[in-house]
Amino acid sequence: MTERRLSTFEKYLTVWVALCIVGGILIGRMAPEVAVTLDSFSIYQVSIPIAIALYFMMYPIMVKIDFAEVLKAARTPKPVALTLIINWAIKPFTMYILATFFLGYLFVGFIPGTEVLLNGTEVELWRSYVAGCILLGIAPCTAMVLMWSYLAKGNDGLTLIMVAINSLTMLVLYAPLGGFLLGVNAMPIPWETILLSVAVYVALPLVAGYFTRRWVISRMGMAWFETRFLHFLTPVSIIALLGTLVLLFSFKGNVIVDNPLTILWIAIPLFIQTVLIFTLGYFVLARRFNLPYRDAAPVGMIGASNHFEVAIATATILFGLSSGAALATVVGVLIEVPVMLMLVKICLRTQGMFGSEPV
Repeated sequence: MTERRLSTFEKYLTVWVALCIVGGILIGRMAPEVAVTLDSFSIYQVSIPIAIALYFMMYPIMVKIDFAEVLKAARTPKPVALTLIINWAIKPFTMYILATFFLGYLFVGFIPGTEVLLNGTEVELWRSYVAGCILLGIAPCTAMVLMWSYLAKGNDGLTLIMVAINSLTMLVLYAPLGGFLLGVNAMPIPWETILLSVAVYVALPLVAGYFTRRWVISRMGMAWFETRFLHFLTPVSIIALLGTLVLLFSFKGNVIVDNPLTILWIAIPLFIQTVLIFTLGYFVLARRFNLPYRDAAPVGMIGASNHFEVAIATATILFGLSSGAALATVVGVLIEVPVMLMLVKICLRTQGMFGSEPV
């Protein structure tokens, strides 16, 4: 097998990410009418510009997946079981505990005031931030984790299986678990948002990638596919990821600039949660169950990352666009990419811990 080297885009991805975040915030501040206009194009709370960017981020990854490996991955239940346990039996509750401890006790003196929710209820501001953190904690990533697993040289087929199972599980557990942790009797869940986001971010690029792979290999052969076609596609995912970040932060950047200290207080428990869940999945459980590195990496990644699009949409529907809960979900976007890139590098540097050959 040829060694899978990082491209120039991938090698300096942290730098490009930082520049795109800054660029997106500047666009949002200097040309807010552009951001508002683009953000207005949405269907069921799913932004059409972001959906297009995410599609082109996912499509090249799906093309690279050998679907024979997907079938093999389906016969290895341990990584899938670990993912379900981490995402649904552990992660939501650790998020609730950490958010309540930091925002409700440790930092509560720095978060004064109250806000009025859409239903007219007045709540302490810190409680609204905790609600946003909870919505992030119960929304496991079903799209961008394919990018993180790919960069970490994980098992793409297994990651795809996990994404599919998480997508289906979220349809069943998101509402009751969110309702329980938020302490509300009836939690209105944007089912259309969840279904549409899964269709656009996962199903559509999966189908397109599968048929593209079959067609190109049948016409041009496997050698041409691997040496020419994939070489052309490799930068597309990274460019689309960077474009997604510019769009996201042009839409939400003003919120971040206007609330710098609040962003810090919210970011601390979210950061700790991400590192904690990754450590539990990758360093503890994956090693305890003797998973090879290529399976351990996606187990850690899919537990640590969040489906922030669904979390933002849910917070907006439940509490309003200007609510503290919505702000907390935006903070999830802010820290997700830099932190996940950090975890990718940790994975690559610790492959030897799993007793398998470096990939």
